[in-house]
Amino acid sequence: MTSTDPKENPVSKWISYRPEIKVFDCTIRDGGLMNSHLFDDETVRAVYAACVDGGIDYMEVGYINSRRLFSPSKHGAWKFCKEDDIRRIVGENNTPLKLSAMADAGKSDYREDILPRGQSVLKMIRVAAYIHQIPLALDMIKDAHDKGYETTINLMSVSVIKERELDEALSLLAKSEVETIYLVDSFGALYCEQARFLLDKYLACAQASGKQVGMHAHNNQQLAFANTIEALIKGANMLDASMAGLGRGAGNCPTELLVGFLHNPKFHLRPILECIQHHVEPLRKKLKWGFDAPYMMTGLLNQHPRAAIEFNDSEDRGNIVKFFDTVREEE
Repeated sequence: MTSTDPKENPVSKWISYRPEIKVFDCTIRDGGLMNSHLFDDETVRAVYAACVDGGIDYMEVGYINSRRLFSPSKHGAWKFCKEDDIRRIVGENNTPLKLSAMADAGKSDYREDILPRGQSVLKMIRVAAYIHQIPLALDMIKDAHDKGYETTINLMSVSVIKERELDEALSLLAKSEVETIYLVDSFGALYCEQARFLLDKYLACAQASGKQVGMHAHNNQQLAFANTIEALIKGANMLDASMAGLGRGAGNCPTELLVGFLHNPKFHLRPILECIQHHVEPLRKKLKWGFDAPYMMTGLLNQHPRAAIEFNDSEDRGNIVKFFDTVREEE
């Protein structure tokens, strides 16, 4: 029998430990897609404290999206991440934790709303874009870089991008100012062998230009953790996760699973579990995230989970055969 003690199992320790690996918690940003970012300050402050005490490297506090396109009367503060709101939670953030926010291509007034780095407690801006938005994404990356931020590109819905178009996009991104290129399994549709194929492609492009690769996985087929570990083993250094998997639809790779797997003494599991117990899990009944059959079906069919989210909010919730018949008819 193989020992589970890392001291007696050096292969396991070698696979999961690499000092440059960074854990990126996106609980509030991705989880906010389930409640229009209407988290109260207590919850956001608890997640922030857990990230600090747990040794997490980055915390994504939300989006910097347009108040012209999204009404502040319908969306919480973390849809917009105004500086005063962030500082109300973190003060000057005199901690090792780096704070980040995401700007959606086509949904962000990034030139005006993203402040120069010296005026913000944020350290990183993540740009999220679909394949047809690459020209805009490149401009957003340059804007954030020139303002002094670390940058990433989250190229969404990779499972439906044609390979030739993906290769062209990666070539353009390799020449840009971006520091990390994320493989994003938006639909939770990738199997591990597909993730490995794409990671090889991303890593070859990124490493040739001095960049690194990140992984953001969704859990429609209960593969978010497995695909994140595949990414780690392949050489991705930025790993996204959220507490209790809180995220859109089926949710993300759970922070607690990832931290538990990593053999790095800087990470501490107990503060994360305390936050989950007292602040995150109490939200589950209302927000209804996490693996279930409708989300599984959209993952199997490589579809956006919006139909499953709407179904789970309807009076038909639980009638999974009806949902199966509906999505099959729409194929």
